[in-house]
Amino acid sequence: MSIGTLIVRTFRNSVGAPAKNVRIRVSSRESGEVLSDSSTDAEGKLLPLILPAPSDESTQNPPPFVPVNNEIMQETVSPPLPFGSYDITAQDGNDITTIEGVQIYENTTALQNIFFPGQSNNIDIPNPAIMGDFPEKIPESETKRLPDAGGTVVLPRPVVPALITVHAGVPSDSSAPDYTIPFKDYIKNVACSEIYATWPREAIKANVLAILSFTMNRVYTEWYRGKGYDFTITNSTAFDQAFTYGRNIFSEVSDVVDEVFTLYITRPNMVQPLFTQYCDGVRVKRNGWLSQWGSKELADNGYTASRILKFYYGRDIIIREAEQVEGIPISFPGVLSVGARGSNVRTIQNQLNVISGKFPLIPKLAVDGIYGPKTAQSVKTFQQIFNLPATGTVNFPTWYRISDVYVAVAELS
Repeated sequence: MSIGTLIVRTFRNSVGAPAKNVRIRVSSRESGEVLSDSSTDAEGKLLPLILPAPSDESTQNPPPFVPVNNEIMQETVSPPLPFGSYDITAQDGNDITTIEGVQIYENTTALQNIFFPGQSNNIDIPNPAIMGDFPEKIPESETKRLPDAGGTVVLPRPVVPALITVHAGVPSDSSAPDYTIPFKDYIKNVACSEIYATWPREAIKANVLAILSFTMNRVYTEWYRGKGYDFTITNSTAFDQAFTYGRNIFSEVSDVVDEVFTLYITRPNMVQPLFTQYCDGVRVKRNGWLSQWGSKELADNGYTASRILKFYYGRDIIIREAEQVEGIPISFPGVLSVGARGSNVRTIQNQLNVISGKFPLIPKLAVDGIYGPKTAQSVKTFQQIFNLPATGTVNFPTWYRISDVYVAVAELS
């Protein structure tokens, strides 16, 4: 049996407030055996748990399918799950959250964030959509008619929203709950709900960019709000993308999203993001759609994410960056490291000082605009707490993660 890693974090209200002394019990879903029973520290974190996981071999090739009536693809056998499955019970006083089916893959790091109070206290994580258990997408046009001027938002250019509201059902199901979460968290959730975190990085990146552009099209065109709904997107794979509120994500996917979340796919002389539909490429195959299994095969053969996307969506596509990220005080100014000086360094120093009020492991800094060893150490500590590569340098992912946490802490102050 191989192994994977699980990191559990607990928060009160948002990432700006760690929840300490939360009792966390982790058990095997198969046997019910309790494998860990401990409490979170002052940063709302447990020590990483090393857990058994099956070999990743079954995530590297599509399962066996045969055609039925030349149309429907049906699985001939039921292979074992390609991941270890675990249940988590988190108890904060009288507040209890249960998460069933946390997925652990070989040589990956699963990240499980738990919020008190959460939008749901009972979470059941289904199999990834790539395993073929979800309805196939109803085809749509790759471009949409823009909303009338009387709509909620009419923008000259696409903007990355701070939050996104997901309807957990088909659009017409008024009884289904809505979940409002940060945009990046939504993209990470979808990617981890759609494909395997064990795939090559370029395959993950290609799929994340397709998910981003798909989502940005829904945001920019106000697709559902223009139809009278009060949500941004659904979790029905027949209409949109797989999503499970509260599920675990994977560090391998999270890192990619943090690097590219401001990007989307479009075509020359086109403003709106391309509605980048995709399919598994085995059960369902469609021309002009990204094949998830095909993207994995192309990455195995050395294709970059950009080349994979052009293979499926056309050689004329371009990857563009959104001009604005909502809710962020200042856009990324470029890499900051030891020796840097100026207002952007002061911004980071000030934000880290505010964050350290909730995360005391982060050392307080003199706000002098000089990026010296003490600033580098504070950045490094922040990166360690929030599962970023601990370099001590403020790159694109670190800048925006510091901004996210700073805004969350400031809102709670």
